[in-house]
Amino acid sequence: MRRTFISPAKYTQGEDELLQLGYFVSTFGTSALLIAHPDDVKRVQAKLDATSSQFGITLVKGDFQGECSRQEISRLQELAREHKCACTIGLGGGKAIDTAKCVAEGDALIIVPTIAATDAPTSHSAVIYTSEGAFEDYAYFKASPSVVLIDTTVIAQAPTRFLVSGMGDALSTYFEARATAASYSNVNAGLPCGVHAGVITEAKGTKAALALARLCYDTLLEDGVLAKLACDQNVVTPALENIIETNILLSGLGFESSGLAAAHAIHNGLTALEGTHHYYHGEKVAFSTIAQLVLENAQQAEIDQVLSFCHSVGLPVCLADIGVASISHEELLEVARKACIPEESIHSMPFPVTAEAVAAAIAVADKLGEAFKKSKEQRV
Repeated sequence: MRRTFISPAKYTQGEDELLQLGYFVSTFGTSALLIAHPDDVKRVQAKLDATSSQFGITLVKGDFQGECSRQEISRLQELAREHKCACTIGLGGGKAIDTAKCVAEGDALIIVPTIAATDAPTSHSAVIYTSEGAFEDYAYFKASPSVVLIDTTVIAQAPTRFLVSGMGDALSTYFEARATAASYSNVNAGLPCGVHAGVITEAKGTKAALALARLCYDTLLEDGVLAKLACDQNVVTPALENIIETNILLSGLGFESSGLAAAHAIHNGLTALEGTHHYYHGEKVAFSTIAQLVLENAQQAEIDQVLSFCHSVGLPVCLADIGVASISHEELLEVARKACIPEESIHSMPFPVTAEAVAAAIAVADKLGEAFKKSKEQRV
């Protein structure tokens, strides 16, 4: 059996860590293409100026236009060639980071998230959109980022909702990893860049990745509430440091090297509902995790623990919490069918899955969440 684990070459995190960016650029050369939205650059301009001066490097601003599209990738690659940039920096949220991955194509890449809303920064994959923002394709590269640099002071200044959404994304990591391991399904870590004759793409997860996925869940339960409170106050505490590491590193390594299962597939199905479009990825994944637990008939105590955690940090527990006040049986089946298309990760569950079973799980998860919220309100 072939097992694979993938990770960034270096992960570094701490207060004012952005001041060390120049050092990492200098390990590649004297200049870097900075792919970031101008608003994100403004937020950290003083630190960028300080690190550039200290380490004698030049940051070439790419003025990211907002979409990870083929046209934007080509424009930025040409800019990098024109200025002979030694490396690429992706700074900001998910689309700027994904664009940087596509520009770098697996070489000399530094990722600097300014929010902890997803686990994408550590991965070797990206999502490509059209210039209008519609999904187009997935891209996989030969390596994960060279450096992932996290300035926790910057993340503490971002809206708390981003951090909480990241916890929702991280919440699914262990449960999807557990299901993938039980079914001996393949994981994303085995996917190379492009299609090459003779390259084996099938790979199972490692025990190390599964252990990280479990640590991800345990840390959420232990530090989630205190981290949220710290972010509310825009201060860095040990709990916030732990949750930032959980949202980005533990969840990132966990999902890529341990696998995805029903929760992310159900999330993708839920995007068929217009009401969900105003909610973040991790917020929808949190509810989808509850639906996965119902689908696999998890122990009630485990479901209650997840519901309690979600409620404690402000994550959705029912459909109304993600903008779906009512849903017809046909709409529910549409969501379930979308979640069950042949290429979806739901087929990593350790048993056969049908659209009807998924629709039933979503419906029951919704009622469980509603009942849990009502019981909490009655106690107040």
